[in-house]
Amino acid sequence: MEQLTLIGPLNQVIPMTGISLKGAVSDSQLKIIENAGILFVGGLIKIVDSYKKLEAEVKDQDVKLIRLEGNHICLPGFIDSHTHICFGGSRARDYAMRNAGKTYLEIAEEGGGIWDTVQQTRKATKKELIKGIIKRAKQHLKNGVTTIEVKTGYGLSVKEELKMLHAIKEADEEFPLDFVSTCLAAHMLPRDFKGNSSEYLSEISEKLFPIIKKEKLSNRVDAFIEKGAFNESEIAPYLSKAIEMGFDITIHADQFSVGGSEVAVKFNAVSADHLEASTSHEIELLAKSDVISTALPGASLGLGCSFTPARKILDAGGSLAIASDHNPGSAPMGDLLTQSAILGTMQKLTNAEVLAGITFRAAAALKLTDRGKLKAGYLADFNLFHTANFNEILYNQGAFKPCMVYKKGNLIYNKHNS
Repeated sequence: MEQLTLIGPLNQVIPMTGISLKGAVSDSQLKIIENAGILFVGGLIKIVDSYKKLEAEVKDQDVKLIRLEGNHICLPGFIDSHTHICFGGSRARDYAMRNAGKTYLEIAEEGGGIWDTVQQTRKATKKELIKGIIKRAKQHLKNGVTTIEVKTGYGLSVKEELKMLHAIKEADEEFPLDFVSTCLAAHMLPRDFKGNSSEYLSEISEKLFPIIKKEKLSNRVDAFIEKGAFNESEIAPYLSKAIEMGFDITIHADQFSVGGSEVAVKFNAVSADHLEASTSHEIELLAKSDVISTALPGASLGLGCSFTPARKILDAGGSLAIASDHNPGSAPMGDLLTQSAILGTMQKLTNAEVLAGITFRAAAALKLTDRGKLKAGYLADFNLFHTANFNEILYNQGAFKPCMVYKKGNLIYNKHNS
């Protein structure tokens, strides 16, 4: 029989329950359970309630008590729904060139850009990729991230995309966080492919998709809709094939120019990510759909460009997730907590909206219905912070990190022991 565990007392538990998936959220809508405890068993939460009440109820049972000393608040484990942490090499040179005034095209022509990472990732062994994923995941763990989406897209051939997918799967088996893999073979047309974009996409969908399904390597397909990547007419057959085979769709949309969000809505994508270039037309389109809008403030900081119009998306009634976009080129920071706090400042988001964006709304962007909230039946994924007031977390703009992180009821990070 699995061990029943009670942890507490907690000054505040913010369960993120009772909030709509879509639209603006006021801080007054945040439910706060004070002097609370969390009872969990087998990696799942049984109940969140008054610590004294729970302690009294389980006193005659075989219960493991984790009694906390000092001030602690508790939030659901954070979910980073868009990353590219499987890659080889570095693009530090790109960053220096960009800050020195070089354009994206100029950097690419001088050997930088996505193709540079593709070449370095192809040279890396699967073992080296796994090591890199885990190294970056440890950084995310210290920020309280317990679920991380990880994309391919630096292989750009059947063989190399499979190498990345296997690396993500094996990293997931080795490291205690949950990795959700996404096939981004439609990242760009590889320079060494003998054919046009449509021919490349056809080859990937015909040769790679069946292997992914057979080996259960991913259930998600992403595509970059942008000038210099793929347009709507090229990507339509590819996405149709993915849907036909049972893949969920997500789209890199409206990063530099519009068009991607329309594709996302047309193909009933789970999410449309980036959206820095979205206008009122795209915002209204997304808000009226079930597509989750995902802001990637790390890319805005890395490129020095505008932020996703998060305030307008929420006010229009859309659903907003926030992710790090951790990648070697445009978003090397990989600090979800810092980026989310900065986005909140720049877009005037309430603390409730920011927290929703990295918990249950981020879970929805991955079609995960068992995490992002602290309630009965959900995963016992949660973060503890040494403070009596949860507002201190975003107030410190990422400098204030969790002291403990629990994943499926197991303590997987303790700041005092690291």
